[in-house]
Amino acid sequence: MKILLDECVTKKAKNLLAEFEVHTVPEMGFNGLKNGKLLAQAENAGFDIFLTIDKNINYQQTINKFQLAIVILDVLKSNIKHIEELMPEFKSQISIFEKGKAYRIE
Repeated sequence: MKILLDECVTKKAKNLLAEFEVHTVPEMGFNGLKNGKLLAQAENAGFDIFLTIDKNINYQQTINKFQLAIVILDVLKSNIKHIEELMPEFKSQISIFEKGKAYRIE
């Protein structure tokens, strides 16, 4: 499973997902790209999941045109403590995420 962490997600979250192949937007050289172009780049790079805290992304983009799952962590800010609380739920659902769909983890 190849996961891309959005710029708005603290890079510390990468340590919580050590069992997966995880990259950050800056690591991939995608920083500064707007959501549509960013999702297209993530898809082209072979990512399965785009992990974000941007609650508006599924309203701003046509998610079903991208061949990756969008997972939104419903937190107030990118604080590792808040993200860490949602990781067990994220990991328990990872096998059911379908490309072209968005999911919210609360």
